[in-house]
Amino acid sequence: MADKIVVVEDDESIREVIEIALGSTGYNITGFDNALDAIDYIKSNVVDLAIFDVMLPKISGIEAIKIIRQTNGQLPILILSAKDREIDKVNGLDSGGDDYLAKPFGILELQARVRALIRRKKTTVRELKSPTLAVNLATRVVTQNGIEVDLTNKEYQLLTYLMENRSRVVGRDELLNEIWGFDFMGESRALDVHVRALRSKLDTETTKYIATTRGVGYRFEERNNDE
Repeated sequence: MADKIVVVEDDESIREVIEIALGSTGYNITGFDNALDAIDYIKSNVVDLAIFDVMLPKISGIEAIKIIRQTNGQLPILILSAKDREIDKVNGLDSGGDDYLAKPFGILELQARVRALIRRKKTTVRELKSPTLAVNLATRVVTQNGIEVDLTNKEYQLLTYLMENRSRVVGRDELLNEIWGFDFMGESRALDVHVRALRSKLDTETTKYIATTRGVGYRFEERNNDE
């Protein structure tokens, strides 16, 4: 069965280009010109990925994503926007988007982003665990010793990527590409800021979770402070 993608774009010409580009590679595409109709559709249908423009009539794409994330933490969401400032990308990703693609964009890049998001969704691992942390990939709930931890979308993505690759040090460029997108033009210290924020929420007096390899990157490694 073909993967089902919802495209929400009020510019008909752009929406048609996206539908043709993705439909030609075998995806089942359903298009909408506003977010409210798309939200209703997503609530009542099995959808594998959603693509939201930011500037939409009735409610914005960002507002729509926040609504969807209240009940659906599993759906991969790609944000499209003519706004390409760093703060616009950060706001879009922190609202619950999984990736951000600035307009104008290339068809091959769009197809690659979609393939990556759907591939990530199809991972067979539904839960990531360490001795004291658990991440439910279906609900996006993170618990520490059984108590839920409130993370932003980027903090959640950073933690899960590090846990999925815990057998190695993950390079800084790889983290920026995988989590912020390979067209991210912001300074790499955005990664350090998010690592510090994640540590502040997870680290305790007795346990730490993210180790730094100076000049290389980060590794998930749950360890006692006295180790």
